[in-house]
Amino acid sequence: MNIIYTALFLCFQFFFFAVCHAQSYPNKPIKLIVPFGPGGTTDLVARTLSQKLSASLGQQVVAENKVGAGSTIGTDFVAKSAPDGYTLLMISTTHTISPWIYKNLPYDPILGFTVISKLVDSPYILVVNPKFPVLSVGELIAFAKSSTKPINFASSGNGSSQHLLGELFNTLAGVKMQHIPYKSSAGATTELVGGMVDVSFVGIPNVVGLVKTGQLRAIAITSNERNSQLPDIPTMQESGLSKFDATVWLALVAPANMPKELVNKLNAEVNKILVQSEVQKNLIQAGLVSSPSTPEAMSSYLVEEHRRWGKVIASLDVKL
Repeated sequence: MNIIYTALFLCFQFFFFAVCHAQSYPNKPIKLIVPFGPGGTTDLVARTLSQKLSASLGQQVVAENKVGAGSTIGTDFVAKSAPDGYTLLMISTTHTISPWIYKNLPYDPILGFTVISKLVDSPYILVVNPKFPVLSVGELIAFAKSSTKPINFASSGNGSSQHLLGELFNTLAGVKMQHIPYKSSAGATTELVGGMVDVSFVGIPNVVGLVKTGQLRAIAITSNERNSQLPDIPTMQESGLSKFDATVWLALVAPANMPKELVNKLNAEVNKILVQSEVQKNLIQAGLVSSPSTPEAMSSYLVEEHRRWGKVIASLDVKL
């Protein structure tokens, strides 16, 4: 009987400690690691989220760019951090791509993290420099097949989702554009505007303004539906590539084994932020769709995306 009472007492103590810990959290600043360079879609959402979370949690949430190796350096940093809620990570579609590209990653993309919530969804947009002589996907394919000079496509780095989309386009269109990796999506876009590269698949928030002012030409959207910010731009399916369907998603995670009480608290705060009318309006204007979720739903989606991109990459000729 004493053993039962002792067990119950220990369970009560653990529960009491967990509840008290969640109630006192946070009592110091929180780091939000962004494993991409400044100026990209992930960075844009991270800045919005950190500002709103700072206000709702009563502690400063600092977004910090930790760039390199297709997002794996910043991701590994978080994977090796304490699961105490004070080091968080923004992940994107690239998180489920890297394991299939980089051998011997120092972390497990699924088991190495605690999922908090999905954040946003958005299609990519296929854009070209305005001086590049193509107006559609069909013209791009024809030009790539007839040109004696290689066509360059820019990305935010080897193994990034932008890189994979370019390779997927090569495979489905039967062409061979040359990959030019940069350190960030913003850097790649700057070079595209300047005419140093010809083509890129970019998140809509990064280029919608440049497209509307004529600094870049949009020729296709990568989702299976048109985007409200650029309703005149056809989808890849409408443009003749029926198997091309890809979107960028962003999610918030933490190191593995973070206490459930902290996960639930952060999930509730994040989801309240994502449904605020001001936040939703700003996201829509940037070409993003607010997509709050439960930790369980995003965990399942993460596994599905990991399998999906594994199949895609197995069919591509991807070399780093």
